[in-house]
Amino acid sequence: MNTFSTSTTISNIQVKNKVLSDTMRLLSYTLVFGGLASWLSIASGAGFGSAMASSIAAIVVIWFVLPKTQNSNKGIITAFGIAGLLGYSIGPMLSHYLALPNGADLVVQALTGTGIAFFAISFYAQNSKKDFSFLNGMIFFAMIGIIALSLINFFFIESSAFSLLMSFAVVMIMGAFMLSQMSAIINGGETNYISATVGLYLALHNMFTSLLHLLGAFSNDD
Repeated sequence: MNTFSTSTTISNIQVKNKVLSDTMRLLSYTLVFGGLASWLSIASGAGFGSAMASSIAAIVVIWFVLPKTQNSNKGIITAFGIAGLLGYSIGPMLSHYLALPNGADLVVQALTGTGIAFFAISFYAQNSKKDFSFLNGMIFFAMIGIIALSLINFFFIESSAFSLLMSFAVVMIMGAFMLSQMSAIINGGETNYISATVGLYLALHNMFTSLLHLLGAFSNDD
C-alpha cells in the first residue's frame, strides 16, 4: 500500500513538472514570436485600425478556436497565432512611445518590470506551494468591472487620471492572475500546458501594455 502510494505521488510530481516545463518552453517561444509580430507591425507602419482588428481576431481565436484545439498539436499553432495577433496589435502603441525622446527607455522599463514581476510571482508560487485558486472569482469580476469602467471612461468621462487608475488596476489583477495560474500548474490544478501558456501570455501582454501606459504618463515627454 505504501509502495503504491509513493509511486502515485512520484507520478503526480512528474506530471506537474512536465506541465510546468512544457508551459515555460512554449511561453518563451510564443513571447519571441509575439515580439517579432510587434516588430513587423512597427516596421510596416500598422495603424490603429489594423491593430484593433488584430486584437478582435485574437479574442475570437481564444474564445472559439483554442477550446477546440488545446488538447491536440493544433493547439500549439493556435497559441502561436494568438501571440502573433496580440503582438501585432501593440505595434502602433509601441511606435507612439518609441517616437518619444525617451521612448526606448520606457519600453525597456516596461519589459523589465513585467519580467521581474513574472519571475517574482513564479518564484513565490513555486516555493510557497499554496493554492491560490480562490483568487479566480475575484479576478473574473474585477476584470468585468475594469472593462465596464474603461468603456464608461472612454465614451463619457474621458479622464486621463481615471485611465491611469484602470491601468494600475490591470497591473495588479494580472499579477494576481499569474499567481493563480502558476499555482494551478505547480499544484496540479492545470494540466493543459497550451491553455496555461495562453493564459500567462495574456497576463504578461496586459501587464506590459498597462505598465507602459503608466510609465509614459509619468514621463515628461508623453
